[in-house]
Amino acid sequence: MSENELDKTMAYRFRSEEGGSAGETLVAVYAALKEKGYNPISQLVGYLLSGDPGYITNYRNARNLIRRFERDELIEELVTSYLEKGE
Repeated sequence: MSENELDKTMAYRFRSEEGGSAGETLVAVYAALKEKGYNPISQLVGYLLSGDPGYITNYRNARNLIRRFERDELIEELVTSYLEKGE
């Protein structure tokens, strides 16, 4: 490898074989929160702002599902989905 190749930052994204996309995960977590009687929007906002997984229920494995994604990936999915609806 040349010195220039060593200076480059490589991006690596890991996806579990059992999981879906960020959008599918958000929908599943939303449903789990709603089923447990939480306000899913408030809980998701709390998680996205703080990174504290305590905002997400363990019910239906929702906490583990959402933690497979970086928070910025989830926010990107939300913004993209919202803005593409308006087109």
